[in-house]
Amino acid sequence: MNMVKDQLNEDSTDLNLDLSLDVESVVKILEKEEKRIKVRLEKRRWGREVTIIEGLENSELERTAKLLKNKLACGGTYKDGRIELQGDHRSRVEEILVSMGYPKENIVVE
Repeated sequence: MNMVKDQLNEDSTDLNLDLSLDVESVVKILEKEEKRIKVRLEKRRWGREVTIIEGLENSELERTAKLLKNKLACGGTYKDGRIELQGDHRSRVEEILVSMGYPKENIVVE
């Protein structure tokens, strides 16, 4: 009988952990849905183009910049609350952000 009670306690603990993980994932999804992300092109000296992504949280900048640079095979950086990628990657950036879970209607490409 004690084994059954112990197992039930373990199972209920597991359910609570699963529930808390689900709540955390729901919160992350809701945070992504609330963000307005702006993707634009900026021309620099000598006609060089730079794709600028604004509207992401500072905690996401490093991970997102690394992923974008890897998928787009370009150089870039993250600073001052934005990501800068070398070259014109506006359409591809939108596709990648949508695949990361950001809603397409919240991404503005200029």
